[in-house]
This record gives sequence, C-alpha cells and structure tokens, in this order.
Amino acid sequence: MVSLICTLQHHQDDVNCCAFSATHLATCSGDKTLRVYCTRDFSELPFSPLAGHGYVVHCCCFSPCGEFLASCSTDATTVVWSMATGEIEAVLEHPGRSPVRACAFSPGSTHLLSCASDGTLALWDFPSKQLAKKAAVSDTTMAACSFSPCGQLFVSGSTYGDLRLWDLRLSQLHAEKNAHDLGVACCTFSPRAVSVGQVMQFHLASCGQDSLLKIWAIQKLPTGGYKLQLLHTLTGQSAPVLSCSYSSDGKLLASGSVDKTVTIYDANNAVLLYTLNQHDRYVTACAFSPTSPLLATGSMDKSVSIWRVEDGHDAAHGKDGKLSSEEGAATFADGRTSAGQSRLLVSDWSEEDVSAWLVEEGLEGLVDIFRANNMDGTELLSLTKDTLVELHIESLGLRSKVLRKLEELKGASQCTDTPDEFLCPITRELMKEPVIAADGYSYEREAIESWINTKNRSSPMTNLPLKNTLLTPNYTLKMAIGRWTTGH
Repeated sequence: MVSLICTLQHHQDDVNCCAFSATHLATCSGDKTLRVYCTRDFSELPFSPLAGHGYVVHCCCFSPCGEFLASCSTDATTVVWSMATGEIEAVLEHPGRSPVRACAFSPGSTHLLSCASDGTLALWDFPSKQLAKKAAVSDTTMAACSFSPCGQLFVSGSTYGDLRLWDLRLSQLHAEKNAHDLGVACCTFSPRAVSVGQVMQFHLASCGQDSLLKIWAIQKLPTGGYKLQLLHTLTGQSAPVLSCSYSSDGKLLASGSVDKTVTIYDANNAVLLYTLNQHDRYVTACAFSPTSPLLATGSMDKSVSIWRVEDGHDAAHGKDGKLSSEEGAATFADGRTSAGQSRLLVSDWSEEDVSAWLVEEGLEGLVDIFRANNMDGTELLSLTKDTLVELHIESLGLRSKVLRKLEELKGASQCTDTPDEFLCPITRELMKEPVIAADGYSYEREAIESWINTKNRSSPMTNLPLKNTLLTPNYTLKMAIGRWTTGH
C-alpha cells in the first residue's frame, strides 16, 4: 500500500534531487537553493533555505551520519553544509571549473565524490576536504555516481550511455559501454550485498534516456577483474527515466520519469507494484528514507511529494498496484491538501485556504485572528506591516515572520507560470537583456559574459567550446518577455 502524506511546494523552480538522512529530508532546485525538513512532521528547519550556490543546484546528499549535507551546482562547486547550524563548512572547487552534475558520500564518510560536465571525476578526502584523486573520461558529461556498500568501489554514469566501475585509486575496473542508449540519467547501488552461492554480489540500478530501468549484478571475476551482468530490464515507464532509488533493505526500487509517473518495483523479482500519478511534470528525483517507509519524489512542477510505502506483498501477488492522483489525495495523513500546495492562484484562495496556509507555515496561532477578519487570498496579498499591527499582532518577530512567508508565497506565485524559454539557462531567472551566444542559445547578457570569463569559453548548455565570444542581442525574445511581463 502507498499513501500520500503531504506535498511540499516551497521551491520556485524545478526540483532536481531529494535526499534523506535518518532525521531530515533535503531538496535542491533550479532556484539555486536547498531546503531542509524534519522528517518527523516535514516542517522546514529554521535555517532553511540554504543559499550558497550561484547557479542551479543539481544534486544533494547527506553524509551517512547525517551531520553534513553536500550539494553540487552549475557554479562548478560542491558545497558542504553543517546540519547543526546550516552554515557552510567547505566549498570544493571542481578541477577544470566545469558544472558539477552529481555527488555522493562513501558509506564511511571517508570520501566525497563529485562528477562534472567535462567528464571529470573528483574524489575528495572528506575529513580534510582536500582533493585526493581526479580522473576524466573524454567527450562526455558525467551525469550520475554511486558508492558500493563496501565503500571501496563506485560507479559513474555518463550522457554517452556508459556505466564505469572505479576503485578509490580512480583506476577503471570495468566499462559497460552501451548500458543505456542516449545516455545514463541516474545510478544507485542497492544498500545490501547479495549472496549467490559462495559469492557476494552488489546490485546496481541504472536508468536513462532509453526509457528503461535496469538492474545489474557486479561480480568479481576469478582473474581479479569485474563485470556487470544485466539481471532485469524494467519497462514500466513510457519516457526517459530520470531517477531511481533503492529502499533501505534493498527490496523496493523506485524510479521517476518524463512521463510524469513514479514506479515502485519489487527489486528482487522485477515486479511492478505501484504506479503513482501525482506530479504534473517530469519526475526528476526520488529517494527512500533509510529509517522509515517513506519515499520522496521531486518534479519539474516544483513540488516534492512524500509517500508512505508499506509492505508491497499484496501487490506483488496479483493486484494491479495502480494509484491515481485522486486516490493519493484521499490518503493524506490529515485528510486535506494544504492551501500552500493548492493549484489555485493565491488571489483565488478562500478563507479556509488561508487558514490552511497559516498552519502549513507554522503560524497556526494566527488562524483565529485571520478568520475573525475574513482574510481570503486577496486580503492576504495586501497585508503590510501596518495592517498586521491593526490586527493586534503585537510581536515584532511574529509580524516579520508573516511578512517573510508572504514574500516567499508571492515570489512562488509570480514565477509559477513563467515560460521556460524566458528564463536564463544559467541563472534560471527571467531575462532582462537576452543575447544569443555562439552555441545558438539565449542567455542573460551579464550571466553569459561572466560565464565566458570564468569557464574557458565553454557552452553552458552543451559543454562544448564556443566558436567565438560574440553575443547578439535577441530583440524578439526581449519583446516577448516584455509583453508577457506586462500581462502578468
């Protein structure tokens, strides 16, 4: 059985990754921030959001003990955050200064791995935060990485379609050249080794642009080498599969797809248990909790859904396992969808929606005051410091919190329907002075000029060298943005 607990909708751009520790959930986004929640009630931590990256944040992961959170970005850095304070512990600049697409901790927290768009891998000694080793695969973009449960091996996946097995010396042990046609999007080890006779195997899941989810066995050969043996090819999704995650016991495997679905499989028997249809756009991220039966899924619809996944035994024995978004809504823990997650415009909110938003934001003490004054969505958007005083909210801190939460709400509402082509691919912000670069893409002038000055003239979109640094004003796009802005 799968039930939808809640939906978090605080990010203002695509959600790119979700990660659990024993006590927290972290999410990262194209809005350049990370958000951290307590898994007890999914309330946001006081120091969240974390804002230390200059560009899109692609991936995040917790250290095994949960003491640290790592995140990597188009800004070519991997940032290490303290989960006690939310402060930055270290900023690791990737060799070659190329966008970092994925990062992963080793099980013992001895190493942190980052991989980048120029095909480079960086293995960091985590206690010292110093670069230990680096390697590169030419003519590709590294898109995924994962450590084995023993911590002595890791796998990388690239847009070329290959999976490569490495040791901690960054010696390449095996290359599976055609693992996924058109490219690998994600890969993850099962957290537990599997015994086959007298031999121990590691299982690896990978997914990609070929719309397939695959399960591999990694075997050590008598000669000392390694090979990847394909065990299962799962075809439950109809479009590119962008993310995958094993449950903590290795029995379940989840994946998210461009077809907007999340699938959950019995990993051992390769049986489809559930198909979840909650998200409105591509599902870009999924992650199981290591300590509870929870699954988080993130999407380009800017939301993160939290699911409770109970034992799938019944579904594995004949039930079709389908769960529609309507059925999911009926299984909310408290029987409601919060107003902050409503698809209505804020100006269309009812008084009940406003009350639900207050509760979601930890302002339940104000519900009676707002109800007594008939505060609907329109009234909420018109709130100022003075009107909060008139409502007899005497605490300065509480008034400040209300105004801060209201600004976040307004910001999220304003960017909800912004056409993607109006956003700069580098900053993910609405362009004011769009220009066309030599790669044919349009960027905000200031952003692409800064990029060219620091990135050795590579394209932010293709990672290939720019033929020249000529920037041509895109007047047509500027006029279109101007018309759209006036109408909104």
